[in-house]
Amino acid sequence: MAKKGSEKKGAKVFKTKCSQCHTVEAGGAHKQGPNLYGFFGRQSGQADGYSYSSANKKSGITWGDDTLFEYLENPKKYIKGTKMVFAGIKKPQERKDLIAYLKSSTSA
Repeated sequence: MAKKGSEKKGAKVFKTKCSQCHTVEAGGAHKQGPNLYGFFGRQSGQADGYSYSSANKKSGITWGDDTLFEYLENPKKYIKGTKMVFAGIKKPQERKDLIAYLKSSTSA
């Protein structure tokens, strides 16, 4: 059976790979990427006040465990035309850890 994600390890992944461009707290600022608070279960390209690529807005993706797991492996392949300049996270366990952290840190 696949190992679940670790929030603690995911926090480290977020800090080293994501926090340069994203914030997670309610009311957090948009940086190069959008604030991620409340994005779980929401359609892509919906954070108020952030200028998304049309590819992201038109993708129709709803963010959840499965979509994030695929997206985080290779964002540019998953949403062709995204402006997210991130190579992706190749290790499946690292992606699970990050998703566990994002689930808890971006929800009310």
